[in-house]
Amino acid sequence: QGRLVESGGDSVQAGGSLRLSCDTSGYTYRSDCMGWLRQPRGGEREGIARLDSDGTTTYIDSVKGRFTVSRDTAKAILYLQMNDLEPAVTGMYYCAVDHRRNCKGGSLDQFSQWGEGTQVFVSS
Repeated sequence: QGRLVESGGDSVQAGGSLRLSCDTSGYTYRSDCMGWLRQPRGGEREGIARLDSDGTTTYIDSVKGRFTVSRDTAKAILYLQMNDLEPAVTGMYYCAVDHRRNCKGGSLDQFSQWGEGTQVFVSS
């Protein structure tokens, strides 16, 4: 099945930026719908951003205007640009896939597979 490999997590101060990457080149199953999940320490994993192959993006309200999900199809990399970071976004970030056949237009809670994650820590 291959793996989704996240990278780019780091410790930053509030107001800073990070760009997370997800290498999907080794992942066997191509999907038209991918995104990112976040799990705070001791909390639930939740979908925060989604990109469908028709260019449609979906974001959780708390990151709208600050996070941008994009995809380099040629390099098979999914990105999450995160700006104006605040401590509340600290957590483990996972690259995720919606494997449904007709996944376009899906929601942030319809991801079914994800990688091992990359840690983001934002200090005040």
